[in-house]
Amino acid sequence: MSRADELFIAMCRDILDNGYSTEGQVVRARWADNNAPAHTKKRFGVVNRYDLSQEFPALTLRPVPFKNCVDEILWIWQKKSNRIEDLHSHIWDAWAGEDGTIGKAYGYQLGVKYKFPHGEMDQVDNVLWQLKNSPQSRRIMTNIYNFSDLTEMGLEPCAYSCTFNVTGDRLNCILNQRSQDTLAANAWNVTQYAVLVHMFAQASGLKVGELVHVIADAHIYDRHEPIIEELIKRPSYPAPTLKINPDIKNFYDFTIDDFALENYQTGPQIKGIPVAV
Repeated sequence: MSRADELFIAMCRDILDNGYSTEGQVVRARWADNNAPAHTKKRFGVVNRYDLSQEFPALTLRPVPFKNCVDEILWIWQKKSNRIEDLHSHIWDAWAGEDGTIGKAYGYQLGVKYKFPHGEMDQVDNVLWQLKNSPQSRRIMTNIYNFSDLTEMGLEPCAYSCTFNVTGDRLNCILNQRSQDTLAANAWNVTQYAVLVHMFAQASGLKVGELVHVIADAHIYDRHEPIIEELIKRPSYPAPTLKINPDIKNFYDFTIDDFALENYQTGPQIKGIPVAV
């Protein structure tokens, strides 16, 4: 069993068995098919640790759409874009306005420039500068939850901040997430932020260390419960191997074709997942 599967199964089991239910309460989310309330069971303050030096944390219970995960992380962190036409998948189409953007959200925030002691630059360039010039710093952070721009965002960011920390020659990262639909988003977020740590490490001459995923509200929707129950009973397979083009040394030179998963064996994909909006 891969470590990613082990953590996912334990988290889901804990939510299902010990989670707080919103049944009977007023909730914001509704089911897309009939506008009925979309209730959840949740656990507060879930922390999962992935040692990226030991394995790549792609779930094997079902396949992760790896290329789409990488495409979105490049869209946000490398292109710093909020335009849906810059994204190959259509996962953000529902959140776009008439101008074809998701407003001042995600990539837009990472492209805003700030005055740092070492010059004016955006948050991504600041991370790159510090990893190369002051890796011992405890201030290598990003944050896209900008309160002054929330009303102009298509969706307030779920995964909103990262803290990078270099220990020896290894790059670690804490990913903070305010809310997570466990079935729809957990495997996706873990995969893409693991890739991001690999990107920053390779561009900075470092090795990968830990990805620590902190989720404030980890929840399972009521209609997802039977799907999760079936999913976590499936056979698990060894973790796949992440292959990255070793010739890329500049963070902005990575393309989607520079990443691949090898020996990725999984259970079948889940189809027809009910959507809460």
